[in-house]
Formats: sequence, structure tokens, C-alpha cells
Amino acid sequence: MKKHLKYFLLSSALYTCAINATAAASEQNMISFLAFGDGGYSVDYPKTKHIKQPKNKQQFIAAEKRDWLAEHRPLSEFNHAPLYVYANSNIAVEQSGAVPVGQAMAKLCQQKTCDFAIQLGDNIYPDGAGANDGKDDQKRMEDLILAPLKPLFDLDESLVVYSALGNHDWKTSRKGVARQSGWMAKQPNFHMDKRGYYSFKKGEPGSDVEFFVIDTNMLLSGQHYYEIPLNEKGQEQGLATALAKGQAQLEDIEQHEIPLNGEDHKQLIWLANGLKQSTAKWKIVYGHHVLWSIGGTKYDEGHVLRRLILPELCEYADAYIAGHEHDLELLSDDCSRVLPKGHSKAKLPLIISGAASKMRGTHTPFAMYQEAQYPEYDLVWSKSFTWGFAHIELNNQSDTLTVNFYSTPSDGSAQLIYENSFNFVHRSN
Repeated sequence: MKKHLKYFLLSSALYTCAINATAAASEQNMISFLAFGDGGYSVDYPKTKHIKQPKNKQQFIAAEKRDWLAEHRPLSEFNHAPLYVYANSNIAVEQSGAVPVGQAMAKLCQQKTCDFAIQLGDNIYPDGAGANDGKDDQKRMEDLILAPLKPLFDLDESLVVYSALGNHDWKTSRKGVARQSGWMAKQPNFHMDKRGYYSFKKGEPGSDVEFFVIDTNMLLSGQHYYEIPLNEKGQEQGLATALAKGQAQLEDIEQHEIPLNGEDHKQLIWLANGLKQSTAKWKIVYGHHVLWSIGGTKYDEGHVLRRLILPELCEYADAYIAGHEHDLELLSDDCSRVLPKGHSKAKLPLIISGAASKMRGTHTPFAMYQEAQYPEYDLVWSKSFTWGFAHIELNNQSDTLTVNFYSTPSDGSAQLIYENSFNFVHRSN
């Protein structure tokens, strides 16, 4: 009897060790993280114009429709974000999805592994920290950055969010940018380098990933470019034509946004050298602004940013992740314009997850125009007029990157809705 008991205990111990070893191997084989952006909007911090020039529900929707048509979008596709009306008034503004998105992400992380999270900029609306609105910055950052994500931290108090800066974070002043990075430095659940760009690694050597977090607002602010509206067909028009029509507007760069001492060039050198010299198996770059999108308003910035960083991304990176467009999109670039003819690199995944508190529609004619005009570009999937986020998995066993998209309803119920999943091969050397 003792012999059988001893055998049983030994077998149980071996089984437990096998289970633990399998779990450990599984953890090493998979790196999983949340990706969300543009989550810093709350109705408690509205734009000044919405208070000084208030609109009721009907007026707000009418203004949205005028803007929709002015951008040459099909009237049949018109929609708008859910509205919030302030108590004891008829003033309407866009409702925020920040809280339900945070709750939905926590629900997902009860079902799937969330090792960490990346935040894709515009963490503080509308004017960043240091806004001249008479409100306390400490409370502002607690309300806009920390509070919506509290369900995640309640679930896992050690979860860290690695944050990027967006154009709204830069809106007021350099002091405001410094206040945000300084605040994050004191928070156990957040990280942002005081330069605004940095890198970090996750995973074990040989199965690891290195992230390069870039400050795209700094990069764009160092460039000279125009905002050019789409023509009546929803297509891009040339600069000369737009200038002749009086439609082209030089991008308005605030004095405090202008790069100092070549800091934008230093960032580009840092990115190029970092990607080239990285020993990590996976290399992922993320920042606020998009390279491509179908929203119909960010294409001028996309042209500039592609010129600045696409060659390095195509050569070394496994994916580029952005926010800025308030929707969920998955696109790819085959890199044929920047890599030598006949190259063997797989398409570069471009993941947009900018629906963490605001929502925006698709510009269908522009989306069709891009597909026809740019053979290197491919729209894989998108969902507009939604709140949501992405969950990304790096599988070291199958050498695949999987992006999973989730949404939550506009009724604020925080229901977790699975949208779609897509796989991409490991492409960096």
C-alpha cells in the first residue's frame, strides 16, 4: 500500500511539474498586450467652443451633417457619435466611451492574457495638461488617464501601460507635455520617457519583442506641408490645383511645437539605428499618427510620415500601430515603393486603434480612391462609428502576429463584442 501511495505521489508531482512546464513554455511562446488610443476625452473636459458657442441636440447633429457633406461624404452614410446633454441645460456634446472601453478591456483580460498595454496618444483632451481652463492638472490626469483604466488595474495591479504622445497632448505647451510625462513617472501603472520617445523590451531573449515608441507630433511639427481638402469626388487633388482654388492651407504649427535643437532629426536617427541594431526577435513601432487610413482627414499627415519612417519600418519592423483616427482599422503596405524591386519581405501590418473614447466615420469614396490609386496599399478590415480597442498576440511557436479587434456598444453598457481576428507572419530579421 505504501509503495502504491509513494508511486501515486511521485506521479502527481511529475504531472504537476509537467503542467507548470507547459504553462511556462506557453508564456514564453506568447506575448499578449492591449492597444488603445485617443482615450482621453470626457464630457467633463469639453472644448471651449462647445461651451461658448453651445448647441442643442438638433443643432449639434445639423452641424455634423454640414461638415459631413462639406467633406464630400455620401449623405446616405451619415451618422454621428452618441450625444450627452449637460444637466439643467440643453447643451449637447459628443458622449465619451472611455469608461465603457476600460471596462470592456478588463472583461477581455479576465478571458485572455494581457501582459501589458500600449496607449497610442491623445491621452488628454482637448488641450493636454496645462490647459488654460482653470482646472487642476493633477485631477485632470487622474480623471482622463487613470480613472477609465482603473478596472484593468483592479484586475491586475502590476499591469503597466506604455504611453505615447499625441497632437492633443502637445496642444497647449511644452510644459503641459512635461507635466504629463512627469505625472506618469510617479504612477506605478504608467510609463513614458520624458523625451516623448523611447524603447522597451518584453519576453525572453530569442522570443522577445522590442517596442519603439515614437512622438509623431514632434516629427510632423518639423515638416513644412499643406492641408489639402479632397475634391468633389472624394479624391486627393494636387497642391498647385488646391492653391489656385485658395483651398490649400499650410499646416498650423504652434510655436511651442517647433522642434528644438534638431530633436526631430535626433529622433529619426534614434529610430533608424535602434531598429537596425535591435537583437529582439520582434520589432514593433507605435505612435499616434497614421501612415494610411480611410477616415478622409488624415491623409496629408500620412504622406509626410510615410516619407519620414516607412523605409525603416519596411526593412526592420513587424508592425506599425497608431491611433489618431477614431475608429478601428487594419491596413497593410507591401513596401514596393521603398524597398528594392523583387524584395521578399511580407506586407507590413498597419493597425489603427483610436476608438477608446471618441468615434468617427469612414470616407467611402476616399477609401475606394486609395485602393485604386496606391497599389502598395491594402485595406484589410475596418469598423467606424464605434468604441473599441485591439488585443495583439505574438506567437513564438507559429511565428505569427495576431491582431484581435473588440468593440463595445454606444449605449455605455461596456459589453465586450468580438469583431475580427487577423494573422500576419513574422517579417523582421
